[in-house]
Amino acid sequence: MIKQPSPPLSPRRPAQRGAALLFALLTLVAMLVATLGLVRAVDTGTVLLGNIGFKQDATASAEQASRAAIQWLTQNKTALNSNVIANAYYASNQEFASDGVTASAPVDATGNQLTTSTRQLIDWDDNNCSSATSGTYASCTIKTASAGTINGNQARYVIFRLCSKAGDFSTDPSNNCAKPMMSSDSSATGRGSVDYTNYTRFTSAAGPYYRIVVRALGARNTASFTETIVHF
Repeated sequence: MIKQPSPPLSPRRPAQRGAALLFALLTLVAMLVATLGLVRAVDTGTVLLGNIGFKQDATASAEQASRAAIQWLTQNKTALNSNVIANAYYASNQEFASDGVTASAPVDATGNQLTTSTRQLIDWDDNNCSSATSGTYASCTIKTASAGTINGNQARYVIFRLCSKAGDFSTDPSNNCAKPMMSSDSSATGRGSVDYTNYTRFTSAAGPYYRIVVRALGARNTASFTETIVHF
């Protein structure tokens, strides 16, 4: 009897351990994390762009409020030697005592410029600075005036005459005011030359400087502060 050859044995397949599935899951998780990070970055960028836009809008509104303050100064030139608190005008820079010599407390216009407890705050919200931390400032008596709603922004301003005290500076030599230097030489013969002996060419006959500080509040609690210096 002839023995038939046995059929060839099929190769044994290796046992499956799920390694490919594990790598696929890890790749999927990594892609998910990357997608979430991308979405978050895009959302953050959108918020930042929106905040910048609101900030620019508030700044533009503050510029219009400065014009309103300048208009008030122009219309009340004869009454600028005294405080007009109802219109947020102060005939001094508020940083000296009544004698105009003794330094008083510095004015912190934004509430975030200084850390000293002797600083003066501006009452922007007309609530005696109730939101400020007690003990971090000396006073909050500087009032502001409303410039109305400008393009959806609430604008307020305060005006300081840059003098050491109130009163007529032209008759009171102790009242020191910051004033621009004006040329007394109408012919300007010294133009283009260097001559330190011609010291009388410049005088301070002009009026004092006025400092206008404006705060504009917009959407998303956006606050913009501007400062304008003018003289007449």
